[in-house]
Amino acid sequence: MNPARVNKLGTDSVGKLLVSLALPAITAQFVNMLYNVVDRIYIGHIPEIGATALTGVGVTFPIIMIIAAFSSLIGMGGAPRAVIKLGQGKHEEAEQILGNCFAALLGISLVLTIVFLFSGEKLLLMFGAGTETLPYAKDFFYVYVCGTIFVQIALGLNTFISTQGFAKIAMMTVVIGAVLSIILDPIFIFTLGMGVKGAALANVIAQAVSALWTLYFLFGKNTKLKIRTKYMKIQKSVIIPVLLLGVSPFIMQSTESLLNISFNSSLKNYSGDMAVGAMTILSSLMQIMILPIIGLTQGSQPIISYNYGAKNNVRVKQTFKLLIVSSISFSVIFWILMMIFPKFFVSLFSNDPELIETTVWALKTYMAVAFVMGAQLACQQTFIAVGQAKTSLFLALLRKIILLIPLIYILPNFYADKEFAVFLAEPISDFLAVTVTVIVFTIQFKKILAENKPMMEFRQAKRIAH
Repeated sequence: MNPARVNKLGTDSVGKLLVSLALPAITAQFVNMLYNVVDRIYIGHIPEIGATALTGVGVTFPIIMIIAAFSSLIGMGGAPRAVIKLGQGKHEEAEQILGNCFAALLGISLVLTIVFLFSGEKLLLMFGAGTETLPYAKDFFYVYVCGTIFVQIALGLNTFISTQGFAKIAMMTVVIGAVLSIILDPIFIFTLGMGVKGAALANVIAQAVSALWTLYFLFGKNTKLKIRTKYMKIQKSVIIPVLLLGVSPFIMQSTESLLNISFNSSLKNYSGDMAVGAMTILSSLMQIMILPIIGLTQGSQPIISYNYGAKNNVRVKQTFKLLIVSSISFSVIFWILMMIFPKFFVSLFSNDPELIETTVWALKTYMAVAFVMGAQLACQQTFIAVGQAKTSLFLALLRKIILLIPLIYILPNFYADKEFAVFLAEPISDFLAVTVTVIVFTIQFKKILAENKPMMEFRQAKRIAH
């Protein structure tokens, strides 16, 4: 890769760059959404057992989220730091970050696989599996966990591809795996009669192919940042800053796991398996809305990080303005469609009349203020892009740990309809969290840019010094 390609992040039109980087990222996230959702759609339509099997697989989501969260801990922590180093002209340090992150992902994969294989059933019972749903949860879980290393590599290292400006290559990482999974799902589930195990196996094979594609590129000749064995010895001075920055996206995803556990256990206690099944569908629909916005933030991240490292504050602000407008617009449009056609979206996941009725009712409460999520994600991910670990960590903790999880357990004490109270926790926490996030961002972003001396001032100071 010619260095001029990276330099385009600092010279080309911000609007043109954001479109060229965000469109592949959004496409990748859309396909990734299919990747995650198609399993549930197929499983939900298995004759006779669909609703029960879907609920069982839903119980495994917290663990799947934890596995993905560890890839974000390393990938989202390392990639912004690496591209900031590129913006500063420190290529060797950027590659050292990549090498340390690759080694860390391998180590994490081994530990997670061992831990989950030995504690799987206890965790599934803890997360809300019942007598009827546990067999399906186990069938999916034990197969999926065996592919942990592929998930870590595909998700964790793909960030280093997109952050260099190779948006199309990063998109293909997801597209290859997703298309393969979509093709294999019906073959394994229905044609071969493997049921839930077939869905998990299709996932593992797809992730394996995505991982190989990622490694092929980062070990190849066309990448600016290359994996080199000499940088794979983990050093504290390299990996600790990565972990500090990555802890925010890690908490965003791992707390999604805690959130799922809280919702599932509370709903099972108050309403039974049908409400847990509804929550599985609702979390899938929320994912459909959030993933494309994450694609937008991924497209903006290389531009913001590179120009922040190059001390070009004007381009940082221009990129954020485009990001916030685009993110809010998308979340508002999706929310309107959900409110107008709830039954259509819910019916994608199940043909069980009782489950559809329960989910449509719950959706109107659960997603009542989902239109504000665009602002939350745009602000929070921008903090990550400029390396603000502490602030992004606080905002990640605020919505789920400080607000949402406590509300899930507190609100039922004030309502006769306990199930309604549990679902009500989501819109209340969303509104409060976004309000705080926007206020904090408005105050902190100005200070961050003021401390990042602009390019012209830097040059003038250098001339005076000479």
